[in-house]
Amino acid sequence: MSALPSPVQAPPSAPEILGRCRELVRPALTEAVARLHPWVGEMAAYSFGWCEVGGAPAVAPGGKGVRQALAVLGAEAAGAPGRAGIAGAVAVELVHAFSLLHDDIMDGDTTRRRRPTVWKAYGTGPAVLAGDALFALAVETLAVEPGGAGAVRLLSAALADLVRGQADDLLFTDRPWTGPERVSPAEYRTMAERKTGALLGCAAALGATLGGAPEATVAALDEAGRALGVAFQLVDDVLGIWGDPAVTGKPVHGDLRERKKTFPVLAALSRPGPAARRLATLLDSGGEPDTAAALIEELGGRAAALAEARRHTVTARTALAGVPSATGAAADLGRLLDFLVRRDL
Repeated sequence: MSALPSPVQAPPSAPEILGRCRELVRPALTEAVARLHPWVGEMAAYSFGWCEVGGAPAVAPGGKGVRQALAVLGAEAAGAPGRAGIAGAVAVELVHAFSLLHDDIMDGDTTRRRRPTVWKAYGTGPAVLAGDALFALAVETLAVEPGGAGAVRLLSAALADLVRGQADDLLFTDRPWTGPERVSPAEYRTMAERKTGALLGCAAALGATLGGAPEATVAALDEAGRALGVAFQLVDDVLGIWGDPAVTGKPVHGDLRERKKTFPVLAALSRPGPAARRLATLLDSGGEPDTAAALIEELGGRAAALAEARRHTVTARTALAGVPSATGAAADLGRLLDFLVRRDL
């Protein structure tokens, strides 16, 4: 009698991929933060959701660990074990935390993930110091790795783009809603690629570099990560207006209340006609967000943002097609991509 065939094992889901990578990276990330000055380390741990103010342990909601996963999967795409990408994962996670600390100060945001932001909990000066320490620790983490010089160059290039994107984002605030000086959807896409996409692309590229991948694989993963970053930001923009507060942790129409120039708004304003002019007047006057949201949807702003997100998803998938798939890492990256751009839509 012939043996029964072995059951086919289902591929891991995106949450399982993220969880596996977080578990792999967490010990090294914890050890890195422990090397900081105790007070600075406490602020860093608070930002990660590991402790309360004063250092008492906490179980606060943290991030998904997307950048960590990209670094680990980048190493696996190179044919190396995932642990080869741990230093890259730690570095980008530290840089991401650094950028959030400084972003919250620049934007005046008082809460993040339903907790007071670091500057609100500890003060502005201490939060700046903690951010600086995280940045320095990220560079040190890569510099001591074999081939660290190339990895530091990748991180430096991504940071330069991130700063350019943040500068553009801040400058957008003071530009008018309409007229020749208005922010165009194309300018917004460039900003999003720099501010959000650069670090995602860097994460995957760092993992591949540390895993010994050829330049073509490193470049393909960087391109995929950047496209993912734009798609992720566009979906975030949609959720920032129409997302469920119970899921997003933000009030409904939150981005409109804060008068943020997000892609759905800019796409709606680019349409000719009286409805777009009415929307511009409403935004200038700080009018009712419910009415503004309805106008943006009527003008196709929501649909335009989702269509643009899908276009960048295709770009990311095309780039991933150039990544070796023997290890299964490319397939895992594809599942991660689908998960991140279909968040509660």
